[in-house]
Amino acid sequence: MANSAQRLLVIGPSWVGDMVMAQSLFMTLKARQPGATIAVVAPAWSQPILERMPEVDEVLPLAVGHGEFGLSSRRELANRLRGRFDRAIVLPRSWKAALVPFMARIPERIGFLGEHRYGLLKERRKLDKQVLDQTVKRFVSLGLPLEEATSGEFALPKPRLQIDRDNLVNLRLTHSLSSRTAIGMMPGAEYGPAKQWPVSYFHTLAKRLVKEGFEVRVLGGAKDHPAGEQITQGLSHAHNLCGKTQLADAVDLLADCRQVVTNDSGLMHVAAAVGVRIHALYGSSSPAYTPPLTDNAVIHYLALSCSPCFQRTCPLGHTNCLNQLSVEQVHRQIHATPQWESVIVNG
Repeated sequence: MANSAQRLLVIGPSWVGDMVMAQSLFMTLKARQPGATIAVVAPAWSQPILERMPEVDEVLPLAVGHGEFGLSSRRELANRLRGRFDRAIVLPRSWKAALVPFMARIPERIGFLGEHRYGLLKERRKLDKQVLDQTVKRFVSLGLPLEEATSGEFALPKPRLQIDRDNLVNLRLTHSLSSRTAIGMMPGAEYGPAKQWPVSYFHTLAKRLVKEGFEVRVLGGAKDHPAGEQITQGLSHAHNLCGKTQLADAVDLLADCRQVVTNDSGLMHVAAAVGVRIHALYGSSSPAYTPPLTDNAVIHYLALSCSPCFQRTCPLGHTNCLNQLSVEQVHRQIHATPQWESVIVNG
């Protein structure tokens, strides 16, 4: 951890939630090296999220689709970065993720062992999954000296995204949002259906909340639009915004909600990073591994004997981990849990 003016390059992850959690690393680096500059190589979609992180000085979009190799794009970016950085931290464990720092000839290149990338990294760390048992811990550890990182005893700053109040005003006008207290709903989960609470449950909950005087905002990408239509069907004061907003807009709209009900998804981590109270619904995944990084959360997790399986679809064919998570339980907790109390509800 050399001088305070180090020029740091971080190779960012490819998922929304992981990118939000990476802010904990950026915060750690800036706290320990206040004069350092941080640039992040990341997919173009993530730029609006990174621009809401005050610790990030520069975003370097990589024009490579998810799963693509894109050697020419990586080489072109590496040529532009040559001579600009002292150290690179590679968060993904793939071989291709380590290519840009290597081709840019960055002197210090650190990352976890993985995919035979021995020559690409200068400092290769073994990942102890027992000690670094959360994604955020793994990210932060790569910004720490080896001895401290392997102890597992270090602070995990909570992500905090900046809010654009002017954009929020425009969004409220554009989408005819009311002055009612808003509850956000995020029915999507990029990983697969084993992480998705039934859409019919979301609809039933939305119906109750609208009747009680709330406004419901359903947020997600274009592929979540059909689910949003089902949730809001026949309900006044319920808005399907899936596919109608940009990622930066979701940041501001979530910050404007009183509470949100969400699957374990990227938008769950965005919601955590704006401080809104979260009801996080876990099925095939584990709240121990990827929890919302906030003190203002209610974790709904049944902890069945078959959970967590980490599968995209239920290998047993019943998805009881979510189907048995009742609307009544979630509704009760929306009204019951005091603000800023973190609890786990096991059904």
